[in-house]
Amino acid sequence: MTESKQYRVGVLGATGMVGQRFILLLENHPWFTVTTVAASKNSAGKQYADAVAGRWHYDAKIPHSVADLQVYAVEDDLETIAKEVDFVFCALETDKDTIKKIEESYATHGIPVVSNNSAHRATPDVPMIMPEVNPAHLQMIEIQQKNRGWDRGFIVVKPNCSIQSYVPILEAWKKFKPTRAIISTYQAISGAGKTFETWHEMVDNVIPFIGGEEGKSEQEPLKIWGEIKGNEIVPTESPILSANCIRVPVSDGHMVAVNVEFEKKVRPEVLISEVKAFRSPIESLELPSAPKPFITYFDQDDRPQTKTDRDIGDGMGISMGRLRHDPVLGFKFVSLSHNTVRGAAGGAILVAELLAAKGHVATDA
Repeated sequence: MTESKQYRVGVLGATGMVGQRFILLLENHPWFTVTTVAASKNSAGKQYADAVAGRWHYDAKIPHSVADLQVYAVEDDLETIAKEVDFVFCALETDKDTIKKIEESYATHGIPVVSNNSAHRATPDVPMIMPEVNPAHLQMIEIQQKNRGWDRGFIVVKPNCSIQSYVPILEAWKKFKPTRAIISTYQAISGAGKTFETWHEMVDNVIPFIGGEEGKSEQEPLKIWGEIKGNEIVPTESPILSANCIRVPVSDGHMVAVNVEFEKKVRPEVLISEVKAFRSPIESLELPSAPKPFITYFDQDDRPQTKTDRDIGDGMGISMGRLRHDPVLGFKFVSLSHNTVRGAAGGAILVAELLAAKGHVATDA
């Protein structure tokens, strides 16, 4: 499929770490052009390059197409922004109640919102989309609009960065009926919006707590695998997930070690074969950000490695290895994903590409 339409895109929270990643990933995007950047009142009125001066987080330079854009105030300039965009990405860094209010205000004004934030992930009529796993949940958009009296506007969210590494693997094994899994994540400091220059205490250190991550890691997959019933998405009750989330001294890339139990008997070589053969339901759409292959399995005992493999598929791919017997639950493996690409901005862009391909966002272009 080739999408010929061009969409005008706004980035809310454009000056933060994830907002900056959106700006970089959208440079030269074949369908999406950043026409609007918005942030807090402190940045409003400045040119984007001036607003991020001294706090640009990446080695790549600020795209020329965005550097001179005037930064709008997310809330105060909503009416102006609404005239300049076909949809917005939300990468705001503030409290959940404020984010909910802002996202709902934009949707009320007819603006589709593709959110990187967690504020609406548990909201029953807001679909949380991992495109290769649950694209069918996009049918919730029409239900959401009916529930809320919205016309063109809606809210769609992408899931937490911590679950990207293992949910696709368990999805590939759905036919064997996973019943329980213990998930231990080893998460990069960029997931906290930090670098080693700004978070000195992470050098030569491991912190065994990340606020809210374990709950997200246990609950969000159940919504992704849930069913639409009436006016809401009802999470599944299985598999039962138990998570341990640990911050490690790595710049980018979330690694996960998973121990998993299946209802059905299966051999390890069959599990590996199923992962290698897995084809996502969006493959035929040929979305620009969709990695090929989606999942890469490594036979080497020391792969995947964070530094070596986090950029696989331009940071959008999932890598996996070390599938072996586990004496407690049956099997165990290691997998990896890039947390600020697949797990944040890139994942949201892929959701937006799916929305465009399925006709859920409109444009006058």
